[in-house]
Amino acid sequence: MTTDRDITATIDALPGLDSSAPPLEVKDLQVEFRTRNGIAHAVNGVSFSLQPGETLAILGESGCGKSVTAQAIMGIIDSPPGYVTGGEIRYRGVDLLKLPESQRRKIRANRIAMIFQDALSALNPVFTVGFQLSELFRKHRGMSRADSKARAVELLDLVKIPAARQRVNDFPHQFSGGMRQRVMIAMALALDPEVLIADEPTTALDVTVQAQVMSLLAELQRERNMGLVLITHDMGVVADVADRISVMYAGRVVEEAPVRDIYASPAHPYTKALLESIPRIDLKGQQLNVIKGLPPALTNIPPGCSFNPRCRYAQDICRADPPPPRFPVAPTRTSACHFWKEVKGDE
Repeated sequence: MTTDRDITATIDALPGLDSSAPPLEVKDLQVEFRTRNGIAHAVNGVSFSLQPGETLAILGESGCGKSVTAQAIMGIIDSPPGYVTGGEIRYRGVDLLKLPESQRRKIRANRIAMIFQDALSALNPVFTVGFQLSELFRKHRGMSRADSKARAVELLDLVKIPAARQRVNDFPHQFSGGMRQRVMIAMALALDPEVLIADEPTTALDVTVQAQVMSLLAELQRERNMGLVLITHDMGVVADVADRISVMYAGRVVEEAPVRDIYASPAHPYTKALLESIPRIDLKGQQLNVIKGLPPALTNIPPGCSFNPRCRYAQDICRADPPPPRFPVAPTRTSACHFWKEVKGDE
């Protein structure tokens, strides 16, 4: 029978584990998908780190590589066609990409957990939510059916699902969209992870329910001092909850900064264009700004800066290989733009 102590001892015995290291570090991560139409370079050198209790928002348009980055961290990319071809994913200094699957499985859920985009698809429709929650404790903790079901009720109560003792026997389709998302949060938090990755947790929810879900996540994060990676394209959600933002475009992080700095003075043309496209009440009746053109096909990313075909600041240097590095804008900021000073100055 597996116990909490057994799993903790196994993880603590990993060579190179350093309790003072960040709970999550991603360095130069590269992921590609080998398709009939060519190789899609979905993630191209993504790097970031996460501290305990910190919220890092990964922001960008659909298809920019946000979810693939999360799946690579969790080790759940379907292979084939997807392959992690380079980089490091470190938990407390240990590179997860170098661990055998049996050891990595112990990190997954126990130390790093994930909330998926579509709760209805992520939950199994033929089992009750109580069975699916309690299964975590039976498989990972070796608990009895009665004890694991009791823990499932506690988790549903933790995420504020009314009448948790009765609803534990309900099936996913008997819950509303917001309640299903709460069930997904309960599943992710079941084994008390240090890092939670929330992949667009408020997708398809109305504004009121979005606020409730984000408030719940923030409350649970504070209680557990848990690091949170929030993947989203909703600039409004990010402004309220994030400490730092990594902006992604075509598989790369193009800007990273504290949330206030991003909103006050973006240092990359793409970030600036995203902010300009947000509807504002003081511009009522005026035409909404849009980013002209489309993101590049990941099988045919243009040379130089991948944003250059859509960028009003682009010059010849932006179209030349290799893509620009992330320049230090400030001690806590980077921007992958040759003209970041002009972008910041053009308010």
